[in-house]
Amino acid sequence: MGDFIRRETIGRTAILHMNRPDTLNAIGTLEDCDDFVRAIEAVGDDPQISCVILTGSGRGFSAGGNLKAMQDKTGIGPGKQPSDTRNTYKRGVQRITRAMMELEVPAIAAINGHAVGLGCDLACLCDMRIAAESALFACSFIKVGIVPGDGGAWSLARVVGYAMAAELFFTGERFDAARAKAIGLVSRVVPDAELLPAALALADKVTANPARALRLTKRLLREAQTARMDQILELSAAFQALAHETDDHAEAVAAFLEKRPPVFTGD
Repeated sequence: MGDFIRRETIGRTAILHMNRPDTLNAIGTLEDCDDFVRAIEAVGDDPQISCVILTGSGRGFSAGGNLKAMQDKTGIGPGKQPSDTRNTYKRGVQRITRAMMELEVPAIAAINGHAVGLGCDLACLCDMRIAAESALFACSFIKVGIVPGDGGAWSLARVVGYAMAAELFFTGERFDAARAKAIGLVSRVVPDAELLPAALALADKVTANPARALRLTKRLLREAQTARMDQILELSAAFQALAHETDDHAEAVAAFLEKRPPVFTGD
């Protein structure tokens, strides 16, 4: 793993810290993207992990792309030719989007500061979002004359609805944590010092449940965003057949009937 993502593990929760505080955790290079993807894939491949928290080091969640690198036509932005730029987006930030969409572990965004452009879209790719009071948001691609190249037009609209996503993208205006909560971008706003403890407390509630059922439930939620009801019913029946065969299901039923706390093993 490179140096853009720093991983910390507490129990069954992995905390991924974007680790470039001097640039507000802007993603500047293809190597940053590679590191991000490796970290997400490692979390998904680890059977001992049942939840992941994504947050930023320092005073920013992520300032998105690196504007200086865009100006210099280096890093994850424009190349020498339009075809180079297209390939760079597919090779870089879009791989992060795909990795986040494929992640079967429930993900929490702990938004500790600036979440701008790509940074805001990264938060939207998580399943749950908590913001610090000082957090600032902007879907500001339009302010620098570009479009959301990371798939944000898909993810933001599913979080806040089409009309609100249109307003945020078309104006590019910044807004604070209070408005983010009011429009449904985040579910909770907490004092800055309480952000990570609040995210960990939520993660504890998640990881207290059977690991395999958690992953299957997340996959159902992801597929339900684009599938028809009849397709989800078929997938639900198949996933339920798998869930009924797990040791944790048997333990949950036994614990309920015996009026005792369950002891899950992840099997």
